[in-house]
Amino acid sequence: MVVTAKNVKKLHERMLHKRLYIIFSETTEKIGERKSIFHQHINYQLDLERRGILFAAGPFVDSKGKPQGPGMIVIRAKSANAAKKIAEDDPFHKAGFRKYRIQAWEVNEGCLNIRLRFSDGCFELD
Repeated sequence: MVVTAKNVKKLHERMLHKRLYIIFSETTEKIGERKSIFHQHINYQLDLERRGILFAAGPFVDSKGKPQGPGMIVIRAKSANAAKKIAEDDPFHKAGFRKYRIQAWEVNEGCLNIRLRFSDGCFELD
């Protein structure tokens, strides 16, 4: 369907309007061994995933795949305060190795492609 000035309002009303929260997580100047609690951070993220809170997470990377800049954690939360509590409970943030900033995000457009082949059990997410 082509979007025109006439039909844009009706199309916009039908959009998803799903509120998610993005936690941008950046390293701090704290001296110490971040690797010593990396497993706790991953366990925390996986627990959020199992509970249906974590939508997606990972680092920003350069053209060679090397992490650079902040990490991004996209979560489902009932409010900004709930999102803040989730961010505060991350072991990296608790220990002061990383600091965070939260941004509310309203998802309106996009798609999620999933392919599951029954014959060979292949699962693809694109």
